[in-house]
Amino acid sequence: MRTKNGKERLGPLNIEQLEKLLSNARKKNIAKIHRRINELKSRPGFVKAVEAVSAEAVVESVVE
Repeated sequence: MRTKNGKERLGPLNIEQLEKLLSNARKKNIAKIHRRINELKSRPGFVKAVEAVSAEAVVESVVE
């Protein structure tokens, strides 16, 4: 999504989209994108989701 000035709006993007955008970003926008990625990763919901998935994967691998 872009603003009316043509700049990329980072708010609605998820981490995968931000990392893809980071690969071809201009030098002046790299810090802004890194900040947004770190902000999303630091949210409590993100950490719990990663822990929950890894815990479920461990349980499934033990059961099999």
